[in-house]
Amino acid sequence: MLMPKRVKRRKQFRGTMRGKALRGNTVSYGEWGLQAQEPCWIRSNQIEAARVAMTRYIKRGGKVWIKIFPDKPVTAKPAETRMGSGKGTVEYWVAVVKPGRVLFEVAGVPEETAREALRLAMHKLPCKCKIVGREISEGGDTE
Repeated sequence: MLMPKRVKRRKQFRGTMRGKALRGNTVSYGEWGLQAQEPCWIRSNQIEAARVAMTRYIKRGGKVWIKIFPDKPVTAKPAETRMGSGKGTVEYWVAVVKPGRVLFEVAGVPEETAREALRLAMHKLPCKCKIVGREISEGGDTE
């Protein structure tokens, strides 16, 4: 599963997910992408499950890009533990995703294959997503 090799600080604050994604909101590498519609934390095992679902469906054809990385540690305290005695240990890693962020990209396969692969990946993720093409995700007016 994905996680950083080393980090500057072992534990982080939870933070907020206000606003829209300013970066990573266009399909830049592939032809089709999966774009988040709501803010969420995506765990490293969910990213891996989505990747496996896509690569299995496209059967060694095409190319898949993962455009998010879980670099935020999330801590948890053991069950039935009293309050106090500090912050818990790091349990898993998450990628912070804001609305508009492109999570995965696919290229080198027909449109219906790409759409179905991205649809399968969508079911593995905890937030609402939509499938976007290269020309649809470009921000701005079409005039």
